[in-house]
Amino acid sequence: MATMTYPATVQFLYSLQQHGIKLGLETIRALLARVGDPQRRYPVLHIGGTNGKGSTAAMTASMLQAAGHRVGLYTSPHLIDFRERIRVDGAMIPEARVSELVESLRAAAVPDLAPTFFEFTTALAFQYFAECRVDVAVLEVGLGGRFDATNVVVPLASAITTIGLDHEAYLGSTIEAIAFEKAGIIKPGVPVVLGRMDASARRVIVERASAVSAPVYLLDRDFCCDGASTADCGYAGMRRRETHLASPLQGRFQLDNLACALALIELADEAGVKVPDAAVRAGLQQVAWEGRLEVIAHAPTVMVDGAHNPAAAHVLADFLAGWRRTNQAGRITLIVGMMRDKHPQEFLAPLLPVLDTLILTQADLPRASTGSELRALLADVAPAAQVTSTPVDAMALATRSAAPSDLICVTGSLMLVGEIKALFRGCSLSPLRG
Repeated sequence: MATMTYPATVQFLYSLQQHGIKLGLETIRALLARVGDPQRRYPVLHIGGTNGKGSTAAMTASMLQAAGHRVGLYTSPHLIDFRERIRVDGAMIPEARVSELVESLRAAAVPDLAPTFFEFTTALAFQYFAECRVDVAVLEVGLGGRFDATNVVVPLASAITTIGLDHEAYLGSTIEAIAFEKAGIIKPGVPVVLGRMDASARRVIVERASAVSAPVYLLDRDFCCDGASTADCGYAGMRRRETHLASPLQGRFQLDNLACALALIELADEAGVKVPDAAVRAGLQQVAWEGRLEVIAHAPTVMVDGAHNPAAAHVLADFLAGWRRTNQAGRITLIVGMMRDKHPQEFLAPLLPVLDTLILTQADLPRASTGSELRALLADVAPAAQVTSTPVDAMALATRSAAPSDLICVTGSLMLVGEIKALFRGCSLSPLRG
């Protein structure tokens, strides 16, 4: 049988969304066993949490790579190109390898396995990392933790960055329930790094760690970063001390993510994956993580941020308030698009006091709310909100009235962020972005 073209392969992967989201490990374990359990061929660092896990993964991978290790990085979702999810030493998996590996995994799945999109993609990443003989893989949890497809690994160390309300339909409606699901990545005897979270969430996770004799390292107790921003900060960890570190990732919240990444690096170093001080500095200076407080144009400034839950909205609001203090002549326009399972009133509550104009729109996905639906939900709190049918129209509306000193911020959904980035790059989107 001839291998599918890359566009046909991506369309096949898209078709797997008909299986929806099925939390559980039976299918992914069976599929991986049929291809030789590639995830067992290299050490892993496993990173979960509600917010911050992607940035933490990117920083961790960059420091490891700067130390000379061959590093696999698996993240989700992608913004423009499906291949963003699977990288080795920063380079996306080649289109040809996507097609060839998908073909082999399809053959392994028949006749009795029906993997979901995320299960199939996770197996693809594990296969590619094994093929590339990576020295270490950094894995971002997709959804939750306990039943996430990435949770078939036994890592060198794990991290849980934050706990907040998100994906309640799958993870539960309370902080404690969500913490329980996230804590599912903790393995017997494997150390776990915990970022900033409520005491109730921390208690649930620490109890899980204690039950399986997993050492716990807590932010602000065992490690921390100090400084006003990631432009110049210090780290005090279990054994490591660093001063005058710098990273291009913006936002004070990145200090916590940086601290978690450095704590993971310490634990990896102890396990034999060495990262000297010079590599820490070089890796942090080189790190890139798209779609998080990312400036994509100037005069006016256009920034994209993938915040999509209330906790992330508070972080974004803090950044925008700081921007306004240093750019008093500038106005802030917010372009927002959200999925139907999100909570727009809670999301916008911290943002409304810091913006001048709100534009509501719809990302190009069936599960996205329309701008009109969002306006109806926000009628009491944002009666002056404007509505456009597409992100292109929203950006055109925002730029028509913007002065060079203004800020246009696109947020509410990583899918919307991907569309705006593709618009500015003048390229087409991969059809599969869920």
